[in-house]
Amino acid sequence: MISLKNPDQIAKMRTAGALLYEVLQQVRAAVKPGVTTAYLNNCAEQLIRKNHAIPSFLNYEGYPASICASVDDAVVHGIPSEKQVLKEGQIISIDCGLVLDGWQADSAFTVGVGEISAEAQRLIDITEECFWRSARQAVAGNRLGDVGYACQSFAEANGCGVIRDLTGHGIGREMHEDPPVYNFGTPGRGLRLRKGMTIAIEPMISAGDWRVTCDPDKWCYRTRDRSLCSHYEHTIAINEGGLPEILTYPDFVWKEEA
Repeated sequence: MISLKNPDQIAKMRTAGALLYEVLQQVRAAVKPGVTTAYLNNCAEQLIRKNHAIPSFLNYEGYPASICASVDDAVVHGIPSEKQVLKEGQIISIDCGLVLDGWQADSAFTVGVGEISAEAQRLIDITEECFWRSARQAVAGNRLGDVGYACQSFAEANGCGVIRDLTGHGIGREMHEDPPVYNFGTPGRGLRLRKGMTIAIEPMISAGDWRVTCDPDKWCYRTRDRSLCSHYEHTIAINEGGLPEILTYPDFVWKEEA
């Protein structure tokens, strides 16, 4: 069942989103060669709890950490570890969620560790552009197929793969609510978007094939061909008219398309 949020509820999600933005800005700044993914996890959890919020991911269906830290060919759900030391030239996707005053926020980014290749940076840039193209389609009256197609068409035009087995989602009091938000689709098809819907759009884009495998830990997904993968996510709110509000990106203002 899809839950439509009223302005007061969206305001609470906006506050949660602003806190998550600050947490991820500090975690991003901590990414460098020699740092462990466990250290990044500890940074995030301490910041979340310091601000009287709760890490959404910790113990969610048994997940053992407060962030997902997915390196290179890992798509999502990489478990932080003291044994995983970041190396120059790698890329890492950090996904994190929190609950504040009963309302969820969820966001992710991918960043290079030190100096990275031009190809890796291109993948990161394409993934972020996929998000923004999808978000521009997330307006009342459009359909989820419009959102997914915006991501798919841009990624595939640039020779990249769109991960199909993992999706975005509705979000609110629960981290994962209806509807699933696919990163591929057919324009004009799928659920119609309405004012008050809050969803997480999260392109997961590979430099190669879209197919994935899962590690023995039953959490971490990787590209089957072991190509690099990038992930970018924000929580958004659908408005009555115009473009959506990016709840996990405070003070963001949409610009006119060139």
